[in-house]
Amino acid sequence: MAAVWQQVLAVDARYNAYRTPTFPQFRTQYIRRRSQLLRENAKCGFEPGLRKQYLRLRSQLLGQRYGPLSEQSSFRASSVRSSRTTLDRMEDFEEDPRAQGARGHRRSVSRGSYQLQAQMNRAVYDERPPGSLVPTSVAEASRAMAGDTTLSENYAFAGMHHIFDQHVDSAVPRLQFANDDKHLLACCSLDGSLSIMTLSPSPPTVKVTLKGHAGPVTDFAWSLSNDIIVSTSLDGTLRIWNTEDGRCIREVRDPESSELLCCTFQPMNNNLTVVGNSKHHLQVVNISTGKKVKGGSSKLTGRVLSLSFDAPGKILWAGDDRGSIFSFLFDMATGKLTKAKRLVVNEGSSICSISARSWISREARDPSLLVNACVNKLLLYRVVDNEGALQLKRSFPIQHGSQLVHSIFCPLMSFRQGACVVTGSEDACVYFFDVERNTKAIVNKLQGHGGPVLDVSFNCDESLLASADSTGMVIVWRREQK
Repeated sequence: MAAVWQQVLAVDARYNAYRTPTFPQFRTQYIRRRSQLLRENAKCGFEPGLRKQYLRLRSQLLGQRYGPLSEQSSFRASSVRSSRTTLDRMEDFEEDPRAQGARGHRRSVSRGSYQLQAQMNRAVYDERPPGSLVPTSVAEASRAMAGDTTLSENYAFAGMHHIFDQHVDSAVPRLQFANDDKHLLACCSLDGSLSIMTLSPSPPTVKVTLKGHAGPVTDFAWSLSNDIIVSTSLDGTLRIWNTEDGRCIREVRDPESSELLCCTFQPMNNNLTVVGNSKHHLQVVNISTGKKVKGGSSKLTGRVLSLSFDAPGKILWAGDDRGSIFSFLFDMATGKLTKAKRLVVNEGSSICSISARSWISREARDPSLLVNACVNKLLLYRVVDNEGALQLKRSFPIQHGSQLVHSIFCPLMSFRQGACVVTGSEDACVYFFDVERNTKAIVNKLQGHGGPVLDVSFNCDESLLASADSTGMVIVWRREQK
């Protein structure tokens, strides 16, 4: 039943750029109110056939008024309207004159998963002979190979692809596309369950619901092969799930009965998972046995809220609610953790999200860490040594004072000038920032959520972006097609 109203809203969203071109605020309010009314009507239990008939009539009426729009079309009535789509574009963010032309998307082919790509890039960088050529800001030929598109063109999105509301009224703190997958998406909810959703074939559906936790689910992670998900909960358990049938394979209880707040797989050995809890402890867990690894534990200054490995899995960063980021050296043979460095970002401010990348792009080759802290800024750090020491490189203003907001690096790398990061925000928007641009760093802004946006995730080829908010709504945004 819910799928029909979501399709109705998707049709309205695709035509939304045509409504009151001089009043973009009205278009945003219209879609939000439309979403609310459709969701309320969906609960009334109308006959499915009537709702589908309404969808057909609605599509026909909008088509007669504004002209036909195909799923693959760029749905632009004019160059002016196409460059100012209500839900996903800022009114004035582009300073590159090339962006005033047609907005398309071309890319070089991905060479594998996030982890594999990062390893390959690091290996190439480490083994590069002295004096060899590297990509630079004048590598015009290299950028031409990548399509020679600007960052704004590359991250132009064109409205809602789909809306999921199975967790409505309970916040969705985390969501993530499966590894190397364009259509498989999972999220966890404070209602105590997780959902695995498939976006193809159309219409998108909830594939399986993972139920078993007795408390809110705080975090989860896909295994590299996508056949397993691990999840943490305030009920004090780590659960391992089969993603095909939703069966709970194993439950691992915290021996201190503390709330589990975050988890991540060791990227080179998915048999090991690192878990952070509310009693300031980190612990490496062998998911095959359900036992904790000897020497694989450490203590932070506060509640452990965020975790991230570097691509080879040799350095682990952990953030707590006291404003500190710790780096640990991870012994690949034994799973032992050795505390290395500590950085106090801001005393008393929660470190909600940490993401590590070996390179941001082939022209921004510094190993980097992207951090959300409750300081109304998104922070980008440079990793300066082999023990994970950090140096602040850039900061970007966002609304972030109390919620557990997360951010991500864009997954694909290219020779394109600039590099992009994406973050949620407490003002209910999703922001795209160019980390190489000194002024007007906002590349794009998506509007449509009804509450603080807590997490964002790209699929493997960046054709779709998912975002989740504190009201339980998950929106999947699609890239504008040429």
